[in-house]
Amino acid sequence: MPTPTAQPINPWSWSLNLGFDQGQVIEGHQRQLVCSGQDAVDADGNPQHPDDMAAQLELALDNLEAVLTAADMTFANVARLNAYTTDVDELFKHWSRIPDRFGDFDGRFVTSVLGVTRLGAPRLLVLLEATALD
Repeated sequence: MPTPTAQPINPWSWSLNLGFDQGQVIEGHQRQLVCSGQDAVDADGNPQHPDDMAAQLELALDNLEAVLTAADMTFANVARLNAYTTDVDELFKHWSRIPDRFGDFDGRFVTSVLGVTRLGAPRLLVLLEATALD
């Protein structure tokens, strides 16, 4: 399969410091993985790390990585990552963890961050939703 290429579209450069692009033109992909939101739950679906944004973000990233791996993909394949959170300010304190996880692949992604009143289970703070291509 051909390797997809992503042409960054950044009319402004401020987002580069946060590890994401304003847009990407992606060509040459064969498969598209649309992931359900991944949050801080264990293998049985039980919420973990109540009210701890850093720990919940790490577990949500771990869970996203598990879905990617099951589809024979990695963070390098992620084209879009949306974050839903009950506390935008607290998420931004830990935001660098996200591009750090993508850093091994020198990848950026497009993103939206949305503040919500509540996630699927009480005391969950962040949910990550991704689209990946190969």
